[in-house]
Amino acid sequence: QVQLVESGGGLVQAGGSLRLSCAASGGAFSSYAMGWFRQAPGKERVFVAAIGRSTASTYYADSVKGRFTISRDNAKNTVYLQMNSLKPEDTHVYYCAAAYSVGYYQTPTTPSLYDYWGQGTQVTVSS
Repeated sequence: QVQLVESGGGLVQAGGSLRLSCAASGGAFSSYAMGWFRQAPGKERVFVAAIGRSTASTYYADSVKGRFTISRDNAKNTVYLQMNSLKPEDTHVYYCAAAYSVGYYQTPTTPSLYDYWGQGTQVTVSS
């Protein structure tokens, strides 16, 4: 059983930056593709970014491409989401997730492909 704990959320002004972290425990971290999703109240959870078991494989939603960067440190069992040039529309609860049954370079974008989820961290961007 893998446990995921997000941190780093908060309140920031538009144009600012935040770095989210997701610490994993209870499993072989390097065996999982990792993803970040976000969700607004009353709306579906949507894909933000993913990184494969190979750190060379990353994929981003168009809405964040060029502003967000996903990375992972397998030695620290942690995945990061660096968020720059934040906009008010980036205000969401952000969730990290781990996918086990995927290929080495695969970067899943569908929530149903992920096996474990964190509890979420709130990001609020003021205008």
